[in-house]
Amino acid sequence: MTRWGMVIDLDKCTGCQACSMACRMENNIPFAGPEQADLSRVKWWHKVLRLEEGEYPRVRITLVPRPCQHCDNPPCVRVCPVGATYRDEEGLVRMDYDRCIGCRFCTTACPYTVRHFNWYEPVFPEEMQSYLNPDVPVRPRGVVEKCTFCVHRLEKAKRQAAEQGRDLRDAELVLLPACNQTCPASARYFGDLDDPESTVSHLAHSKRAFTLLEDLGTRPKVIYLKEGQ
Repeated sequence: MTRWGMVIDLDKCTGCQACSMACRMENNIPFAGPEQADLSRVKWWHKVLRLEEGEYPRVRITLVPRPCQHCDNPPCVRVCPVGATYRDEEGLVRMDYDRCIGCRFCTTACPYTVRHFNWYEPVFPEEMQSYLNPDVPVRPRGVVEKCTFCVHRLEKAKRQAAEQGRDLRDAELVLLPACNQTCPASARYFGDLDDPESTVSHLAHSKRAFTLLEDLGTRPKVIYLKEGQ
């Protein structure tokens, strides 16, 4: 079985935020505006966290890109009362916006704080209308949304491969999500974690590999490579 995952090399990440901006544009994430921003209602499906250790002048900064972790044991799925959030057969944690009732149980249950409630109707400035991605639905007010690993791109790649009578190639998967494609430092990799020949599978078995909040038992499928090793 296929099990999609991502590897992020913290040694390569420069914190440029290109991944976060590419995610916004690719997935039709609306602008919050100053009023909603003041209420902490800005939506970011992907953020780069800045972690600081030590005291000046000996301060160590670690930059940690944080998309949805697409856990194999996702707490968000267990608490959803209507089955609007679910884990599909290939390991992606997905949302059915038509079923979501906006109870926000999943937002509370997620230990990675990567789920966002739509407090307002999505509005895009006129000059941005032509940039809306027709492959991604604009979510209505009152539902929860999050990173999808650009599943619409994955489905398109699958269709193209099927039309050509072949399997998906690792080389076309590595940079498939918008965040990976735009990374100028080549710090990100996507693919099938259960394929022993895939790039992500090799990297996931590195001595540098770790996951966030491992002790919670969520079994996230975003694997990080430690710095300086």
